[in-house]
Amino acid sequence: MRWLGSSFLVGASVILAACGGGGDREDQASAGSDRPLTVYAAASLTEVFPQIDPNARFNFAGSDELATQIREGAPADVYAAANAKYPRQLYDEGVVEKPVVFASNRLILIVPKGNPAAIERVQDLRKPGTKLVVAAEGVPVGDYTREVLRTLELSDALENVVSNEDDVKGVAGKVALGEADAGFVYATDATPVRDKVRVIELPAGSQPPIEYELAVVAASENKQAADAFVKRVLGARGRDALAAAGFVVP
Repeated sequence: MRWLGSSFLVGASVILAACGGGGDREDQASAGSDRPLTVYAAASLTEVFPQIDPNARFNFAGSDELATQIREGAPADVYAAANAKYPRQLYDEGVVEKPVVFASNRLILIVPKGNPAAIERVQDLRKPGTKLVVAAEGVPVGDYTREVLRTLELSDALENVVSNEDDVKGVAGKVALGEADAGFVYATDATPVRDKVRVIELPAGSQPPIEYELAVVAASENKQAADAFVKRVLGARGRDALAAAGFVVP
């Protein structure tokens, strides 16, 4: 079995160094087991989740890939996805406990700072020779992208796709590096690359509803710590961190 795929684990020591430590009682909730609390989370949560729990271990990747890993028995305690589809599928299969909504996001188009292809609006993605990068089908941001293009009757712009990425970070990275002329990402994922990209907002009425859900994995051996993590995300500390990162909290 291959559980990590193209995703990556972030250990507690790295997170503590990056976040300046933190040892209050709430943080210690994830330390009550021989194995650290392990959270499998959508790539778009890479910057914010370690702020909510610096002691947890994180595996960030596309929500679809993580769902597959958990089905195959990966040692996850909590699953957080960038849509409702995968958590609810796993819940119906008895793989996770009942999911809860904890945040929402919005889709945007980004172009490199210099904008060499002169992309000023979504409709410009149809221009011949445009190098468009998107997330693959099945990845939530990839499905949202295709939904927006269908709504705007611009599905033919997909003919200009030069790369289908495994997650939203792959899209943002290629645009930021100038390897693509444009790409669709979550608004929160433009922030880490804001010095290298320009943001183009989507036309009114084309924005799909984007809800994030998380759930405790039924087979978790760290149920107490997993429950504590969910409560932390839904509580004041989690809401403040998510809002500061640009997410909309319910």
